[in-house]
Amino acid sequence: MHRRNLTAADGESWGGLGLELPPATEPGLRPRTANGNLIVLSQGPRVVLTGRIDDDRCGVEYSRTDHYRSPIAPLRAAEACAVAEACAVAEACAVAGPGGPSWYARWAHRFAGALHARAAGPLHEGRWVLSPRLAREGMAPAAGGPGGQWRSLLLDGHPDGYIDWFDGSWRVMPLRRMPPPDDPRVKACRKQAREGILLWWFSGLNCHAVLDGHARLGAAIAENREPAVLVLSRAPSREQTGARTDRALSTYRLTMSLLDGPHPVTDRQGLAGAAGRLLAAQLHSLKADYAPTRAWPLPSGPPARPRPVP
Repeated sequence: MHRRNLTAADGESWGGLGLELPPATEPGLRPRTANGNLIVLSQGPRVVLTGRIDDDRCGVEYSRTDHYRSPIAPLRAAEACAVAEACAVAEACAVAGPGGPSWYARWAHRFAGALHARAAGPLHEGRWVLSPRLAREGMAPAAGGPGGQWRSLLLDGHPDGYIDWFDGSWRVMPLRRMPPPDDPRVKACRKQAREGILLWWFSGLNCHAVLDGHARLGAAIAENREPAVLVLSRAPSREQTGARTDRALSTYRLTMSLLDGPHPVTDRQGLAGAAGRLLAAQLHSLKADYAPTRAWPLPSGPPARPRPVP
């Protein structure tokens, strides 16, 4: 697996971790589809989740099992202490501590190594991104602070539930039952230094699935603080990224040619600066853009190559 640190929009700070996996890399957590509306998520031989998309494509009914296991090995005591000390030093030195770029970078590399080592997660051949970015642009703040916001987004009814794709917000799907606030694991997480929570963008359900950190997410909600999450998502191919880059550059060149034309333009310098900033933002977003989740046909279906889930 090849790793590449990505810069944020400012071109300097850490903005994500790009991953590229070689051909024939098989996922341990694999979505399968059939008949255009059936989704089955399996981890090895065990079924983790089944879902059926509405005929009118307004949402999906789902049912979870108790077979999901995190692909991330638990932190050993010595490693947990080292992370806590590093975060404490960073905060004391006014460097990016928990929730800051360097802290996220530390956890992104740890998650990438753990996912690659155990092969029980969704990674397969191709390009991926681990970043703090969430697909929740335009979401209205909820009452009750961060805890209330995340509590309202959790799909924590177990085992069955429904995702309404027209409710105006993205949702968060725990792949196993969320522990209650009085669970010993949640209590332990509330006393420890903040640890990363790993989400996976699953476009077939149009939501983020919790890969690792169910108890830590529960602890953050109980403490009414913003959880420190990293999102794993497929990235567009090199060809797709190249085509989008070319379009962004063409638009920028066209804008600059119009500004340099014979017609008078008010505040030419300001407009040129705005066009440059827009180009920089577009090029940055391409580095951490989402691509559809790949799914495989169910064994009973006709032979076919893996295809994106709608």
